Amino acid sequence: MDPKRILIIDDEPSMTRMIRLTLEMTKRYQVREENQSMRALTTAREFKPDLILLDVIMPGVDGGELARRIKADPGLSQVPVIFLTGTVTKKEAAEGAVTGGYPLLSKPVSLKNLVECMENAFAAKAHAPGKPAAKP
Repeated sequence: MDPKRILIIDDEPSMTRMIRLTLEMTKRYQVREENQSMRALTTAREFKPDLILLDVIMPGVDGGELARRIKADPGLSQVPVIFLTGTVTKKEAAEGAVTGGYPLLSKPVSLKNLVECMENAFAAKAHAPGKPAAKP
């Protein structure tokens, strides 16, 4: 099975590097980092990720606006987005105003929780209406 392509968009290079190295250790993911929110959409179009991990608060374009742009892009609209944040509370996330209802994980996130959330997103996408059934 080919590794899933994961794009991490976060303005903190140390955070994206840590997540990339952690995910790559599993040998199940090919990971690319983008630390400039203004380049994130271009990077996503070029990389064609299977999933995007997106910081909420970034200079330039914040995560909420980037998520809206991703969902409006025909080539990226079906890519699941998971928000990562160190500043949004669970209550704010539950209200959905900040994350638009996307899954939210608090930083620092454990590998177990991150992979579980990612795999749930892949499963939900695979079972979305209008999608062909997965081959056995």
